[in-house]
Amino acid sequence: MPTRDGHIVCRHEPEIGGTTDVADHPEFAGRRTTKTLDGVAVTGWFTEDFTLAELKRLRAVERIPANRPHNTLYDGRWEIPTFEEVLRWQDEQTRKRGKQVWIYPETKHPTYFRDLGLGLEERVAKLLREYGKDGRNAPVVLQSFEPTSIQRLRRLVDNPLVVLLSGANSRPWDFVESGDPRTVADLITPEGLKEIASYAQGIGPTLDLVIPRDASGRLTEPTTLVRDAHRAGLILHPYTMRNENPFLPADFRKGTDPDAYGDVFGAYRAYFATGIDGVFTDNPDTGLLAREDFVND
Repeated sequence: MPTRDGHIVCRHEPEIGGTTDVADHPEFAGRRTTKTLDGVAVTGWFTEDFTLAELKRLRAVERIPANRPHNTLYDGRWEIPTFEEVLRWQDEQTRKRGKQVWIYPETKHPTYFRDLGLGLEERVAKLLREYGKDGRNAPVVLQSFEPTSIQRLRRLVDNPLVVLLSGANSRPWDFVESGDPRTVADLITPEGLKEIASYAQGIGPTLDLVIPRDASGRLTEPTTLVRDAHRAGLILHPYTMRNENPFLPADFRKGTDPDAYGDVFGAYRAYFATGIDGVFTDNPDTGLLAREDFVND
């Protein structure tokens, strides 16, 4: 996300009321406002209304504490990192661990920021070039829900690129803005996937596009998306696996406690069996164990 003075910081959304302690800072009370973000009115505090120095006075907090109360233990511990700091951290961790650490950043709401005169792609590409991480074999995969953002990045850098895909009936916001009538359902046809493959190396579909759920929330039969994407030469990294019951398919939940972990290993096994190439997860330790179990079965 860009700041008012043009830096790129790492947050889940432009609105930072849910991921920082900004509400506890009376000096920023007047910054609270309502903006239209991809057609939706959102009230809170936005990165583009703060300088980097101001954002550095804030501290990160758990985004969904109702479902992940244990994570609130870390509230207030860390500041908001800049993208440049993450690139430096990547190099430090690669040296310490003796093996390459990869990162997988996303351009979030790029049309929104471009309309504000704060284009994300150029800023991201500039930093990647400065750190020598803009090549085809660079350990940085770039992703976005907006295909035109990925197409713009393709013209700026040679990094691996991934198009994120939401629900089948949804439309990428850049399509809405440009009047493109296509939905995600159109993008995941063999023809749509072939087009994506002309400028990207992969897709990141929601898990439900890989295995739909029925009305009760239970998994049904896998779609042909994995097969079709592979035929188009694309890798698949669906999102997002989490351990807590509310985020799992109903057939893998345990008990009624929304904070409890369900049979997440069973859920991973079902998704891995479809042939996906990887998965986004909020619990990478669990994901690695699940992958190891699946490979060794």
